[in-house]
Amino acid sequence: MAISQNEGVLKPGDSYVQSFARGLDVIRSFSAAAPRQTLTEVAGRAGLTRAGARRILLTLQTLGYVESDGKLFSLTPRILDLGFAYLSSMPIWNLAEPVMEALVEQVKESCSAAALDGNDIVYVLRVPTRKIMSIGLGVGSRLPAYCTSMGRMLLAGLSDEEAVRRLRASKRSQLTRHTLTDVDALLAKVQQARKQGWCQVNQELEEGLVSIAAPVTNRSGRMVAALNISGQANRSSPKLMQETMLPALLEAAQTISHLLGTQPS
Repeated sequence: MAISQNEGVLKPGDSYVQSFARGLDVIRSFSAAAPRQTLTEVAGRAGLTRAGARRILLTLQTLGYVESDGKLFSLTPRILDLGFAYLSSMPIWNLAEPVMEALVEQVKESCSAAALDGNDIVYVLRVPTRKIMSIGLGVGSRLPAYCTSMGRMLLAGLSDEEAVRRLRASKRSQLTRHTLTDVDALLAKVQQARKQGWCQVNQELEEGLVSIAAPVTNRSGRMVAALNISGQANRSSPKLMQETMLPALLEAAQTISHLLGTQPS
C-alpha cells in the first residue's frame, strides 16, 4: 500500500512524496485572511518547522510562485497557473459559460458551477448579477458541502455510505438559525435531492440567501458538477424559485450535460 491511513492521518509510503505534500500545505496557508505572512506564520499555519517552511518558500520563490520583501511572503499571480491547468483540461467549463450567461439573463439571478472536493465544494465558474452574499465568491472559492445546495446535490451523487462519511468528517457549524447540522437530517436532504433531481437550501449558509441546484453529468451519467441559482429570500422566495426558475435551471444543467457528453474522452 502506497499510503497508509491511521485515524485519518496519511503517512508516507513508496508513492507518497511528503515534501510535495508539505509544499501544498504552504501554498494553502495563504488566504484572503492571510495574504502576506512571515516565515513563522507560514510555518504555524502549515504545521511545519521554520526551517522546513523556509526551504519550501525559497523553492516556491525560485520558481516564481512566491515573492518576498525580505520579511513578508505572498503568492504571485503565477500560482493561478495551477488552477487554470485544471480548468483548461476540463472542456465542461468552456461549454458551460455561455449556457450560464443565458440562464442569468433569463432569471436575473446569479449562477454558479461547482465541483466536490473532499467535504467542500469548489467554485469553478460563476456568473453574478449582483452581490448577494457577505462572502466574496469567485473561481476557486470553497464552501462546506453540508449546508449548500450544490454541496448536497453533489453528495447525492455518492453512495449513502460515502455521503455520511463526508458529512461526519465535516465541521458542521450552526451558521444561521436555519442550518441543519444533524447527520441523519442532512442525509435525508441528500436522499431527497437524489430522488427529485434537484436541491434547494433556504438560508442555511447565510441569512436571507436562498439557492437551488441541479446536477451536471458526464456521458456515463456520473455527476461531475452542480449548477445553481442564488437569490435573496425577500426577492426570490423558495416557492417562487421552484415555480419560475427551477425549470430553466434544470434545462441549463441538462444542456451542459449533453454538451459534455458530446466531447471526446
